[in-house]
Amino acid sequence: MNGKVLVVGSLNMDLVVNTAHLPQTGETILGGRFATIPGGKGANQAVAAARMGAPVSMIGCVGADGFGAELLRGAAQDGIDTRAITVETGAPTGIALITVDAEGRNTIVVASGANQLLSPLHLLAAKAAFSAAEVLVIQLEIPPETVGAALALAAEHGTRVVLNPAPARPLGAEILSQVDILIPNEVEALQMTGTATLEAAIETLLAQGVRNLILTLGEQGALLVSGGQRMHLPAYPVRAVDTVAAGDAFVGAFAAGLAGGLELEAAARLGNAAAALSVTRAGAQPSLPRRIEVDAFLQEQGDTPGLPR
Repeated sequence: MNGKVLVVGSLNMDLVVNTAHLPQTGETILGGRFATIPGGKGANQAVAAARMGAPVSMIGCVGADGFGAELLRGAAQDGIDTRAITVETGAPTGIALITVDAEGRNTIVVASGANQLLSPLHLLAAKAAFSAAEVLVIQLEIPPETVGAALALAAEHGTRVVLNPAPARPLGAEILSQVDILIPNEVEALQMTGTATLEAAIETLLAQGVRNLILTLGEQGALLVSGGQRMHLPAYPVRAVDTVAAGDAFVGAFAAGLAGGLELEAAARLGNAAAALSVTRAGAQPSLPRRIEVDAFLQEQGDTPGLPR
C-alpha cells in the first residue's frame, strides 16, 4: 500500500465568534473573541490526514481573494499537494459563520462560494490523483454531480471510498453502493434516511447498499457496523472546549489509518483519539492533532492501534 489519501471537497474560511450561549431565534447577543480560521470539511479532513502522516492531495476550488490565498498557503504548510485546487474568479472563497458557546457547542452556517464551482471537469483534469491514491475521502459541500463523478473515478481506479455525508441529504442506493465506508454522525444518519430512530437509520442505510458504516456519536464515541457485526467504540474522556471539526478529525485520521494498512476497527480507534484531542482545543484546523500527539494520547489510554510508519 502507498498510504496516499485523496480528498475531494470544500475549502472555507471560518469566521468564528465565541458566546456565553447560542442565540435563540430572534435573539441578539454580545459575543466575545472573534477569529478567522482555515476550515471547510474537505480541507479539514485533508489536514487531519496529513497531520497523521499520510501523503495527501486535494481537489477543490477557492476564490481569487485573500481568503483563498490564505487557505492555499495553510494547506501547503501541512504538506498537502494543492496542485489540483483551482483558483476561480467567478465566486468568492467559501466561508462558514460559526458560533461557539461556553460548553463547546456550535452552530454553523456555510456560504459555499467557489466550492459550488467544483465540477466533474476539475476531477478529470486531475484524474491521475485517483490512480495514485489508496483512499478517496469526500463530503457533500460540493455539487452532487461532482460527488457522483468522484465515485465513478474511484471505482475505475480501484480506490477505496470514505464518504462523510455532510451536510446531510438523501442519497440513493446508486450512490451509497459505491461507498466503501460511510461515516455520518447521528443527526446526519437520521436526516439522510428520513427515519425517527438511529436503529431505523442503520437498517435503512444497510438496505440501500452501505457495506461498512461508522456512526460518530460525540461524547458516546462511535459505532462500527460491518459484516453483520456491531462494535461500540467508547469515546476517550476529555474536557470539551470546542467541538468544531471533531468529526473531520475522526474522518481524516481514520482515512490515514485505512490508507496506511489498518483494519476498520483500528482505524476507527485512531479516529476516536484524534477527535478526542481536537475537542480540547479551539478552532477547526488549529485543533487537529499531529501523529506524535495521537500516539502519545493512545499510549496514555493503553490503546495502540499501531499506525504503520
